[in-house]
Amino acid sequence: MTTLHIKNMVCDRCIATAQKVLSEEGYTVTDVSLGKAVVAEPAHAVNMRRVQWQLRDLGFDLIYNADEQLVAQTKATVLAYINAQENNNEIRKLSVFLADALETSYSTISRTFSEISSDTVEQYYIRLRIEKVKELLTYNELTLSEVAWHMGYSSVQHLSTQFKKVTGMTVRDWKMQEDPERLKLDSV
Repeated sequence: MTTLHIKNMVCDRCIATAQKVLSEEGYTVTDVSLGKAVVAEPAHAVNMRRVQWQLRDLGFDLIYNADEQLVAQTKATVLAYINAQENNNEIRKLSVFLADALETSYSTISRTFSEISSDTVEQYYIRLRIEKVKELLTYNELTLSEVAWHMGYSSVQHLSTQFKKVTGMTVRDWKMQEDPERLKLDSV
């Protein structure tokens, strides 16, 4: 059995795409989740160069370094945390959620993340969360109060303050733009 760590997986379509690539290459895929795929074949039977080439062609990449793997897993888990918030699931603090999900102490996660990405986990979480807020605002289906509630903010004021700090503009000014800027989640 071989575990492949894959960078830039941020959604269910990414999971399906990685699974399809590996299956089309003839591997028996036993599990695929954000940032990771497991195939039944032993490592020596997996043509890593070919898999990497196939994945890169689709915007993904294999990760070989253990610290980089932890950072990629952390990013995928932070996204899962935000999705749980958006779905209003009762969840723990981010640090506890990460430590439990990654089966690693939060201090190790935080230290490694900061060393590799030159960002803290909290800064990354805030930027990713704001991008999800932008996504919800773009749909124009929810009020700002509903967006704040869906994203786990304590108040509209808290959301608005954080939005302005991250983007440099108010929510209203951002929405008034002809083509408001959004980042792809895998580029945050």
